[in-house]
Amino acid sequence: MTDCLFCKIIKGEIPARKVYEDAHTFAFEDIDPQAPTHVLIIPKKHVRGLKEAQVEDAELIGRLHLVAAELGRRRGIEDGYRTVLNVGPKSGQSVFHLHLHLIGGREMKWPPG
Repeated sequence: MTDCLFCKIIKGEIPARKVYEDAHTFAFEDIDPQAPTHVLIIPKKHVRGLKEAQVEDAELIGRLHLVAAELGRRRGIEDGYRTVLNVGPKSGQSVFHLHLHLIGGREMKWPPG
């Protein structure tokens, strides 16, 4: 998608602090971190959001979570982190390219907000 912020980051058209990349996913530091670790993990394939995802995207969505687990290990936050996938504007989603937040490095409270 030509006007998608995250697609532009993947293509290198907009700078980001990349922390992980493979053939299907890309991860980078959030520009407004809510914790010491706040990484966005995105599919390279443009999927607008979870509610627009198709059955064929299931493996890719699962992969986002596996990447989050790997990054949690690398960051030394295995004892507690949160993964968040916002769906729609009322959830706080502001970029409409499916993305998983990995948030950790501090104690997480419940309910979150």
